Amino acid sequence: MMLPAPRVTQGIAWATIAAFVLLFVSGSGAREAYAYMAGLVPARISGTITVPGGFPIILTPITATLLHGSIAHLGFNMVMFYYLGRMVEGVLGSGRLLILYVAGAYAAAFAEYIVSPESTVPVIGASGAVSAVLGAYAIYFGNRTAPSGRFLSSETRTVLWLAAAWIGLQLLIGLVLNGPQGGIAIWAHIGGFIAGLVLAKPLATLRA
Repeated sequence: MMLPAPRVTQGIAWATIAAFVLLFVSGSGAREAYAYMAGLVPARISGTITVPGGFPIILTPITATLLHGSIAHLGFNMVMFYYLGRMVEGVLGSGRLLILYVAGAYAAAFAEYIVSPESTVPVIGASGAVSAVLGAYAIYFGNRTAPSGRFLSSETRTVLWLAAAWIGLQLLIGLVLNGPQGGIAIWAHIGGFIAGLVLAKPLATLRA
């Protein structure tokens, strides 16, 4: 079956790539500044610090998805998002995929804030939002991709192994790029993934 053109998937991917290119050519100083101004900084939410010129705090879960620390970080997220997004957009349609992506970004931000409310380290990247799309993908296509097992349903097995693979790959990339500290916001991934699992079926039942 031919899938319709994934307009939102393509739009998000191109916007994210464009933001990276603009900041890349602006130099490392601009990239660091925007990580604080547009990234998610939990301590800003707590009121511990202020960031002059920063984007409104309520928008930073979204603006943070447009920022990436490296080409590898961007490339991995966008390759995964394009593959998953076009499939999920085929199920949900453009508008509901956008809702899922935004909800995933906010769920990721919430999870990261709850765990580290005083952190001054900017959380950047689309991984949390992509994790939500992955969670929905696991629900919609779980029966087709699950390995055989005896005690768990195929859908549950798919959720578990996709979550483990996704987080494991992110940790590996963080280890390669940043050393033992990794630099991966693990709770953002988990929060986004859970949001995708929770929202997948309700969104699928909404009228297009």
